[in-house]
Amino acid sequence: MTDKELQKLKYPIGQFICPEKITLQHLESWISILEHFPDRLNHLVKGLTNQQLDTPYRPEGWTIRQVVHHLSDSHHHSYTRFKWALTEDKPVIKAYFEERWAELIDSKSAPIAMSLAHLRAIHFKLVYLLKTLSEEDLQVCFIHPETQSEVPLNYNIGNYAWHSNHHYAHIENLMKLKGWI
Repeated sequence: MTDKELQKLKYPIGQFICPEKITLQHLESWISILEHFPDRLNHLVKGLTNQQLDTPYRPEGWTIRQVVHHLSDSHHHSYTRFKWALTEDKPVIKAYFEERWAELIDSKSAPIAMSLAHLRAIHFKLVYLLKTLSEEDLQVCFIHPETQSEVPLNYNIGNYAWHSNHHYAHIENLMKLKGWI
């Protein structure tokens, strides 16, 4: 497999590129993606067998099961980061080793129903919060410890909308390749 082919498997929709000026239309679109993502994901994976769930989406990549559990873990972190930024002055958030979390027994073997239910709940809470934020709220930031960069909440909304579609594409592309859809 060429490096270009591997990159296409890793980033099927490309990497997140934030617009220089984030408009109300961007925010509405991103929030809509977040609002509908749990239902879209559930619909995509609902009929998969355990063998299918344990299929990696690319060589040396996570299985579908690990991706679903990762989405739940990651979006839970994101929700917490929004809350920290809204209640503290530029908090330094806690990073986590997502690749290590994906290797834990729950990510590798637990039923995906628990993470799908969690995603539904966390997205419901997140979207409710996001729809109430003012322009001023959207400008508040948290600090990512790995880059020491300030991350505004309006950027983070776009990043997590992209993250949802990014992993959805991993699963959907594998399912198409295998003839499962």
